[in-house]
Amino acid sequence: MIITYYATTFLLSVIFSIIYVFRWKKHFDVNITAVFILIPLSNLGQVLMQLAKTPREALLANHFIYVGGIFLPFFITYTIFALCGHKVNTVIRGILFTVNCLLFGAELSAGLTGLFYKNVTLKVEPDHVILVKEYGPVHTLFYVMLGVYLLAGLAEIIYSLIKKRQVSKKTAFLLLWPEIFSVLGFFGGRLTGSAVELIPLGFVFSQIVCLMIVEQVSLYHTSDMVIETMVERGENGFITFDFNKCYLGSNYTAREILPSLKELSVDESVEGKEELKKTVVHWINHFVTDHSDTKNKNLYIKKDPENPENDKMYSIQLDYLYNGKRKVGYQIILEDDTADQNYIRLLDNYNTELEEEVKKKTQRVVEMHDNLIMSMATMVESRDNSTGGHIRRTSVGVKLLIEEIMEDNRLHLSDEFCADIIKAAPMHDLGKIAVDDKILKKAGRFKPGEFEEMKKHAAQGAKIVHEILKETDDESFKIVAENVAHYHHERVDGSGYPEGLKGDEIPLEARIMAIADVYDALVSKRVYKEKMSFEEADKIIMEGMGKHFDESLKEYYVKARPKLEAYYSKVED
Repeated sequence: MIITYYATTFLLSVIFSIIYVFRWKKHFDVNITAVFILIPLSNLGQVLMQLAKTPREALLANHFIYVGGIFLPFFITYTIFALCGHKVNTVIRGILFTVNCLLFGAELSAGLTGLFYKNVTLKVEPDHVILVKEYGPVHTLFYVMLGVYLLAGLAEIIYSLIKKRQVSKKTAFLLLWPEIFSVLGFFGGRLTGSAVELIPLGFVFSQIVCLMIVEQVSLYHTSDMVIETMVERGENGFITFDFNKCYLGSNYTAREILPSLKELSVDESVEGKEELKKTVVHWINHFVTDHSDTKNKNLYIKKDPENPENDKMYSIQLDYLYNGKRKVGYQIILEDDTADQNYIRLLDNYNTELEEEVKKKTQRVVEMHDNLIMSMATMVESRDNSTGGHIRRTSVGVKLLIEEIMEDNRLHLSDEFCADIIKAAPMHDLGKIAVDDKILKKAGRFKPGEFEEMKKHAAQGAKIVHEILKETDDESFKIVAENVAHYHHERVDGSGYPEGLKGDEIPLEARIMAIADVYDALVSKRVYKEKMSFEEADKIIMEGMGKHFDESLKEYYVKARPKLEAYYSKVED
């Protein structure tokens, strides 16, 4: 019987749609899904038509038939365009779909208006039922629509077969068959005069081809499958939350990294989980406060209690979760950073060891350099009968003065500058190496001419220091050392030598050296005099403040005096 044919095509269309549901993947085009929904509905209409007893029942069945007849060409055509990689303008798509809806609306008005059908009558044959229709003007538009969709689909398929390299030829070839089956189904029965419609059978064959197409498409969407696999089972963990910090989901890797996520239900606030407050909640709060630099702001360490060497380290990256262009929440990415962190730690340890080794070598070079300078100073001192131990004592005197200056540091001296003065102190008399032994070793006081010759040691000392230090990279120390040697005999009232500088014209390091130098000369025994008492020396120093010495250093001398006296009390000339 004819109804058996229609029932069979309907059941087959349902079966193939169910198969599609089981084969469905989210990357399948929505138009294909619409095809598998509409075909069973249209085929159901053919069954209902054979069961109709009245024109009203036949019209209802006709509505089911035409929901497929009108909308299927639209979705099949757009399936072709989508699979051939051709995006249709949204406005055009909207206009065409609206036209389809208007056509279907006209079909629904059959029996009420003459737009789609002018007249309908029900003809019941012994083995089948026929709805005899007198077509209206809108039905002609329906034929035009079918022709437009058919030609557009064929043109796109042919163009893709010829021109497009990134479109599968197999897929494009398969897309031809739904078009062919639609044409054969629509015109085949009419041309042969068959009592049954071939359209339902054409629809079933179209479903078979569409199932073949989705299988083919699955093969070519390897990137989607790879991404799905990587997201679910990859090394990186993914977690999403809405703006209320309610849990939206996570992948397997994230749940392995943070096992507490396994106890978290979808839509449950993460704020209620104490074990996640130090991790997830902290990360989100930090991102909200300062999301300008979100990468590697946090480092999560998953410890292995049994083997600490197997601890895993993950860098935390946060960003907004988007739905299109709209922000809908937060996404957290946990990236395995163990190898990089171990490398950085190894590099840091290596750099630390290297720095320590360089520091030791540098210190050794500095010590050798300082010992050379001290040796030269000692050699000069050994030629001077009047200044035994002078270098050592004045160096201590400078150090005690510097300590008092740094106590309040109102002079705003840097640690480096102060260290340079102490280090330069032994070099202040290096110029004496250029003084004739007859003068340098004289047992008594100098005659005027001899004293003039002796005064040259300051300028000579600056030249010697310059030559010794000219290859050094420590420019600041070189300047301080030259100034100490050159100007430690200058007086603030301008009566000193070698250049007669006044006040602040004299470098500060030389003004400090002058106090220590004169104090040592006063309280130490020389070949031409006995040492003075601390009281007598202090009186001379204090009277010299503002004349010989810088008065701004007076308070520091006063504070250092007890320490100076304690030191010189223990020193043997």
